Amino acid sequence: MGIEIPPSGTRGAGTPAVLNRLFAPFMKLQIAQYRRSKGEGQPRMMGFPAVLLTTVGARSGTQRTVPLGGFPDGQDAWLVVASAGGGRRHPAWFLNMAKNPEQVWVEVGHRRVRVRAMSLLGADREAALARIAEIAPRYAGYQTKTDREIPVVRLTPA
Repeated sequence: MGIEIPPSGTRGAGTPAVLNRLFAPFMKLQIAQYRRSKGEGQPRMMGFPAVLLTTVGARSGTQRTVPLGGFPDGQDAWLVVASAGGGRRHPAWFLNMAKNPEQVWVEVGHRRVRVRAMSLLGADREAALARIAEIAPRYAGYQTKTDREIPVVRLTPA
C-alpha cells in the first residue's frame, strides 16, 4: 500500500521560517545526544519514546535525519505521526518518505533498520492515534489545530 498523502489544510499552527533556521543547530544536537545515549532500551525525548528517522529529500536527493516520537507497535514496528505540531502542511520528512519509499531508515537506540512505511487509514489510524495520545497526550490536540488529516505511519523492517 505505501504512503498516502492527504491534502494540505487551509489552517493550522505555524512556525515562522526564521525559527526553523534557528532550531536547526538544536536538532543536530538532539540527534547527536540520541546517538550517544546509553542503554539497551529506546531513548525518550520530551517524555515519550523517540526514534531517528532518515529519509531522502524529495527534491534534493540528500539524506535527512529527524528525531520523532516513535511509538512501539508490536515487535519491530513503530508508529510515527506527521503532525507538524498541528500545522496546515505535512512535514518534509513525510513528503520525502512518500517520494522515496525505498530509502527510509529508522534508528531505535543503537539499531538502524531500513523500513517500509505504510499509512494507517480509517479505524486503524484512529485507534493508533488513541494509543499514542495515552502515551503522549500532546498528540491528542494536534488534530484540533488543523483541518488536514494528520497522517499516522507504521514502520516495519524492509
